Amino acid sequence: MNRPIRKAVLPVAGLGTRFLPATKAVPKEMLTIVDRPIIQHVVDEAREAGIEHIVFVTGRNKQVIEDHFDMAYELEDTLRRRNKTAALELLNSMRPHAGATSFTRQQEPLGLGHAIWCARDIIGNEPFAILLPDVIVKSEKSCLAQMVDVYNQTGGNIIAVEEVPEDQTHQYGIVKLADGPRKAAMPITGMVEKPAPGTAPSNLMITGRYILQPEIFGLLSSQEKGAGGEIQLTDSMIKLMGQQSFTSLAFEGRSYDCGSKIGFLAANIAFGLDQPDLAADLLPMLQDVIKAKTGA
Repeated sequence: MNRPIRKAVLPVAGLGTRFLPATKAVPKEMLTIVDRPIIQHVVDEAREAGIEHIVFVTGRNKQVIEDHFDMAYELEDTLRRRNKTAALELLNSMRPHAGATSFTRQQEPLGLGHAIWCARDIIGNEPFAILLPDVIVKSEKSCLAQMVDVYNQTGGNIIAVEEVPEDQTHQYGIVKLADGPRKAAMPITGMVEKPAPGTAPSNLMITGRYILQPEIFGLLSSQEKGAGGEIQLTDSMIKLMGQQSFTSLAFEGRSYDCGSKIGFLAANIAFGLDQPDLAADLLPMLQDVIKAKTGA
């Protein structure tokens, strides 16, 4: 039997420079999609997939993330005394169990691969998930839960992928699939980080959700700097591919890159329209804005 996926790593050390000045004092992961921080959406996805322990790889000025997943005694006491039971139950449901989170520091911004390597001692010798907190996925069944289903059948390493326009492949990590009819789950035969325009092996980008075997840590420990002068996770995964199987999953759902302003705005609209108490007012408001801008 395949060893279960019990732990997940969330690298949250990034500076969020694309959202300045909003992220000068507030971590980008704490910017809200409707009524909850981006990081809460990602943690909810992990918990739905059965993750028991979440490892946050943080940096300086990220203390508020740890506070968010802790008790807020004054607030909760006030809610209790005012009989705000619905709000109190909501906060309790979002808080992980005691001992179910760990926080470790990435002292220098040396890349995603280095951030994952910083979690090696907490993860130990077992397979684990990685969820990039810049990306949230809107789906009926969480993206990671879909990946765990595939992992339970195939073992090895699983990478979530999504189609991207051909003229944008140079912006992402791209996978190459085995020959044959395309299915939701397919063997991966190669991958490249941000290929030069016109050279991508497919139009399937790596979405920011991974299930990896612990041997990746040994490769990351000696990984040289790659694209952007950083230690790239993709480079070590390419090496691991020579030893273990990798499977892609074209998951059901849609991802939103909340590390970009347009992705952040799109996510707020999509998740807002999903809430009945907001959709009735939000949709006509959006229509009015579009009409005013286009004159249609």
